Amino acid sequence: MVLLSEGLTQVLIPVAALLGIGFALLQWYLVSKVKLSGDSCSSNGHTDRLLEEEEGVNNLDVTAKCAEIQNAISVGATSFLFTEYKYLGIFMMIFAAIIFLFLGSVKGFSTKSEPCTYNKGNLCKPALANAVFSTVAFLLGALTSVLSGFLGMKIATYANARTTLQARKGVGKAFRIAFRSGAVMGFLLAANGLLVLYVSINLFKLYYGDDWEGLYESITGYGLGGSSMALFGRVGGGIYTKAADVGADLVGKVERNIPEDDPRNPAVIADNVGDNVGDIAGMGSDLFGSYAESSCAALFVASISSIGIDHNYAAMSYPLIISSMGIVVCLITTLYATDWSEIKDVSQIEPTLKRQLTVSTILMTLGIAVVSFLALPSEFSLFDFGSEKVVKYWQLFFCVAIGLWAGLAIGYMTEYFTSSAYRPVRDVADSCRTGAATNVIFGLALGYKSVIVPIFSIAIAVFVSFSLAGMYGIAMAALGMLSTIATGLAIDAYGPISDNAGGIAEMAGMSPKIRERTDALDAAGNTTAAIGKGFAIGSAALVSLALFGAFVSRAGINAVDVLTPKAFIGLIVGAMLPYWFSAMTMKSVGKAALKMVEEVRRQFNTIPGLLEGRTKPDYANCVKISTDASLREMIPPGALVLLTPLITGTIFGVETLSGLLAGSLVSGVQVAISASNTGGAWDNAKKYIEAGVSEHAKALGPKGSDAHKAAVIGDTIGDPLKDTSGPSLNILIKLMAVESLVFAPFFATHGGLLFKLL
Repeated sequence: MVLLSEGLTQVLIPVAALLGIGFALLQWYLVSKVKLSGDSCSSNGHTDRLLEEEEGVNNLDVTAKCAEIQNAISVGATSFLFTEYKYLGIFMMIFAAIIFLFLGSVKGFSTKSEPCTYNKGNLCKPALANAVFSTVAFLLGALTSVLSGFLGMKIATYANARTTLQARKGVGKAFRIAFRSGAVMGFLLAANGLLVLYVSINLFKLYYGDDWEGLYESITGYGLGGSSMALFGRVGGGIYTKAADVGADLVGKVERNIPEDDPRNPAVIADNVGDNVGDIAGMGSDLFGSYAESSCAALFVASISSIGIDHNYAAMSYPLIISSMGIVVCLITTLYATDWSEIKDVSQIEPTLKRQLTVSTILMTLGIAVVSFLALPSEFSLFDFGSEKVVKYWQLFFCVAIGLWAGLAIGYMTEYFTSSAYRPVRDVADSCRTGAATNVIFGLALGYKSVIVPIFSIAIAVFVSFSLAGMYGIAMAALGMLSTIATGLAIDAYGPISDNAGGIAEMAGMSPKIRERTDALDAAGNTTAAIGKGFAIGSAALVSLALFGAFVSRAGINAVDVLTPKAFIGLIVGAMLPYWFSAMTMKSVGKAALKMVEEVRRQFNTIPGLLEGRTKPDYANCVKISTDASLREMIPPGALVLLTPLITGTIFGVETLSGLLAGSLVSGVQVAISASNTGGAWDNAKKYIEAGVSEHAKALGPKGSDAHKAAVIGDTIGDPLKDTSGPSLNILIKLMAVESLVFAPFFATHGGLLFKLL
């Protein structure tokens, strides 16, 4: 017996989503109280006292300059995203048509009801209905993903200059603005994703009625839409930001020996725009895709279990209730960072961000226990590769909890390998004494080593969750890892906002001490961004495995035997795909960066007085180079990911496709973790030398020293690894898995054309 009634469940889920949206809007309002119009008055009507080193600075001039720079960044980011979304709109329509045609053809576009696949003896809705509703779900997922990325970008560009201005009053005030801005993105994404999924299920239910098998099979299109947009957002945004970053660093810092965000550098605006379209909009779409896919995988597997067949609504909605509890827990955790504690020193920034993860994990564990007790029957049966598995409610609690704690373990291990507070990054920095070559060698070794603990964490989570509750357990472990997504995204978005704040401080000509504060915020943000990527990759591994299990079940495969030729060729090709994809994205960044370097050099060489600061550079031309390159270069990698499952399933069949998915999952996770952590370590090794906070760091510095130049080269090599190829790989493995699940009925019926002809 389930203690939570259907009526109460129908109320609790949307209330939690609306609470998250309301909290996000409240944070936005609090951020907006920092004025950019030259009005420096606080909310109580008194002027906040600026810190000593800023006394005497013309407040109106500084504020106006910050507002001007912020506007340029916002216009550039908005323009790029709108242009990108025009391309994606065309793709959405074409791919939606493919979904409808492929799935509709399974039964020859028949409108007759069909015998249910799992609920034997009952009739389910026709295959044509699955085609229509899967297409609608795909479009809803795609639109929600686009909206998530766009809203994140808008709040980030709204908050960056406000963070800069607050840094004049203390690092604590700047931190609060940056973190509240990140919370806006985190809560809007988590709440919007939950609300749209909840409303979609209830609207689809009006047609499907008691056919929950068909309903939740069609809802998997929601995850496909989310990840499709995320792929292009991640790749396109990553190419944009890294082309500008590499161009600005190589010419500005290495060749011309000027600061990173010096207004004389022609690529500086493009670099700041890139932070928002890549690290904010791209990450938002990426984690939304993970959330949507893990929810859809869990709902589909549950729909073919006894709770689905018995139409137990509260138990069926268990994944959504877990997400609802996550919003409430993250809300409490956020208040702890912004209202119940205050940062007074730069050394407190990173520990405060880390405590967010720990506190939210502990509170969420208690929340999972409550939800599992109230929403699940004492025991129920799951469909498990042709047999039935009896599962108790407390076993599901452990599945979700181990995913949650595995995410924390991955986060802390990522921090250890990418934070300058620990030995690995300091060793990389020390290797810069002998040049860029040793820096690259040490960085690569660090990245390879950093894979070990996350893989063991994922392996333990998979073993425990699968042993307790089969593929449903793995899907719930993935959702557990993402249950605190609002906090995770707030921490992740905080980084690029702080990075932009530092750039604005430099370009506005503010005091060096202000830049030191924003650099401290940014350095902590670099580590938390790496933690966010670790979460995204770890959850992608679990999500992909759950989707893989759902695909195998839907395709009618009882076991995947890698010793058969059909499966093995898929396995070895699948393991190759992450390398092919990485090669394409890395080369795309290289080609775009080459054009950027040539343009920056041209401006320095041909514009009189530019280096002396008497003339402004042509920022717009650099923005155009990044925009054109990213839009052009994002198409081939996207086509590789989206076409591979379609071609493999149609020509070679479901056995080969199952091998392909397994190979890409195993290979992709390793490459993604290594690439992300290598790039993060190189970045923080450079910042460690620049900051000079210890005697060791001072011995390697200052800026412009040979060791610093070697560190800049390592950071430049790592940029496309950590911000383009690495983060995009987790979308590759998720997207191919969810696409295979959506098209599974077609592949099972018409796939394997080559072997049918032989």
